[in-house]
Amino acid sequence: MLALAQASQFANLALACLSRELPHKLDHLLIDAADVPSPRVLHPAFYGCFDWHSAVHGHWMLARLLRQFPELPEAAAIVAWFDVSLTAPNLTAEADYFANRRSFERTYGWAWLLQLARELPDPWRANLQPLTDVIVQCYLDFLPKQTYPIRAGTHANTAFGLTFALDYARDVGHRELAELIENRARTYYAADVDGPAVWEPSGDDFLSPCLCEADLMRRVLAPSRFAAWLHAFLPRLPVNLAEPAIVSDRSDGKL
Repeated sequence: MLALAQASQFANLALACLSRELPHKLDHLLIDAADVPSPRVLHPAFYGCFDWHSAVHGHWMLARLLRQFPELPEAAAIVAWFDVSLTAPNLTAEADYFANRRSFERTYGWAWLLQLARELPDPWRANLQPLTDVIVQCYLDFLPKQTYPIRAGTHANTAFGLTFALDYARDVGHRELAELIENRARTYYAADVDGPAVWEPSGDDFLSPCLCEADLMRRVLAPSRFAAWLHAFLPRLPVNLAEPAIVSDRSDGKL
């Protein structure tokens, strides 16, 4: 559990970057030559923090801190920021962005958006609902067509993208989404044995593919079934999974 002083530090980090438009790593499909707007025009709610998904989970962190620490010194600033950022028009524009860009932020950003939807109180959660509905539909459309999981230790990792989405689906009682994720998780991972954990981390990993998979399957399988699955998947826990990764240059996002 965080101490109040640590929570305050995290809150200030997020508040400092959520309104900072540049520098920004823009992932934007150009439809025509005139389609080169600024990040803030494209994403009026989630334009800060270098990229879209970072802005989303920056908002999630603030919402979580606000719930866990009502006495947080930054509470008023967080509420004021949400009132500016998470407006109905801004979030409708975010939802509309996906109309011709259904693969945008698939599935890492999708997962964080649903995590934000779980954490936000009203009225901001209600404002977020159009975008939440779009993301849910993106999962429903995409997962039946994804034949193979992505096992990279980066944003596209399928297990990570399914984990937060399953938590959301169960939290709100979205049975169709929950059953689809459970089915795909078993299809992708139930037969896995001897996970290559000794190969981790890879060069620009920030997730552990093996641990992400295990974290998903503990949600999907009954405890006794999960214990047997985990023993087959990770019969030995390599030392490298218990050691912090070496970051040789913090100015390089791939190191």
